[in-house]
Amino acid sequence: MSVYILGVESSCDDTSAAVIEGTSILSNVIASQRVHSEYGGVVPELASRAHQQNIIPVVDTALKRAKIHKNQISAIAYTNGPGLLGSLLVGSSFSKAMAFSLGVPLIEVDHLQAHVLANFLEKKGEEKEKPEFPFLCLTVSGGHTLLLKVNDYFDMEIIGRTIDDAAGEAFDKAAKILGLPYPGGPVIDRLAQTGDPKRFSFAIAHLPGLDYSFSGLKTSFLYFVRDHLKENEHFIEENVADLAASMQYAIVKSLANKVERAVKELRCRDLVIAGGVSANSGLKAAMQRIADKYHRRLFVPTIDLTTDNAAMIAVCGYFKYLQNDFSTIHSAPYSTAGITLKTLTELPK
Repeated sequence: MSVYILGVESSCDDTSAAVIEGTSILSNVIASQRVHSEYGGVVPELASRAHQQNIIPVVDTALKRAKIHKNQISAIAYTNGPGLLGSLLVGSSFSKAMAFSLGVPLIEVDHLQAHVLANFLEKKGEEKEKPEFPFLCLTVSGGHTLLLKVNDYFDMEIIGRTIDDAAGEAFDKAAKILGLPYPGGPVIDRLAQTGDPKRFSFAIAHLPGLDYSFSGLKTSFLYFVRDHLKENEHFIEENVADLAASMQYAIVKSLANKVERAVKELRCRDLVIAGGVSANSGLKAAMQRIADKYHRRLFVPTIDLTTDNAAMIAVCGYFKYLQNDFSTIHSAPYSTAGITLKTLTELPK
């Protein structure tokens, strides 16, 4: 008998619903909120209001595209955190009500775990290689930067994390400084294709162990651009491709340095990237070089599974469903990262 999981994702500014059969995607619908581009970042109150408007039509569309009736759903999985509390409450409240009305199990999902498990999704009828445990995973997005040793579907250990800003936030901040639209990461990546990554040099933090820091890099970029604008008001427009390429090079180099060290120190056959920044061409190329150098396999989600989406929530729910790991309507959303992750302390500092 087929297991159909309805996934609901509402952790930030995308309202998404998906239906999977096992690990195969039947539908994955995402409604993005354009209003935030006017403010250069996500406005929490506007995000939660938009989720309220979008969630019913998005879920309805996901069921129709999957060609199943709601009564065929085996369970409903939803994002319980981390994320914006107002946004999470919309998705969790809807999921609890729908699960109760259908009499099906409810499954709470950690957003960060779901990003990792997106690498186990496949299209209907597709057979693909999947990472083998234990594997090393770099989870990198606008809100999180984590280096994980993944021992099993729900046994993930933090071996490194950012002590301040996330890598994706550094991309977005650089784009804002350059006057580029939000979200800035994809724009920086596109411009970097034609720029010189070594034209300009920016400060990279050298922390002990496997932790990251990007606040200094952001400040270095800000001051550099500000000082050159004093001398030439057309500095940005005349050098925008080189500025984008140089900033991307610095961010990717910072990420790659710690990943390479972890690959050498941990016995993991596979290397995995997850999160929105895993779509960055510079990062994928750097990770492929590391994988080739140390004879590891590299796994990267398809572009539609890198950003926040409900298919990754659903597949995380599927693996929990197999373990009868269900939640109740009393589960409360949380905003802080790492609630369900452990910290590995055996690595040298």
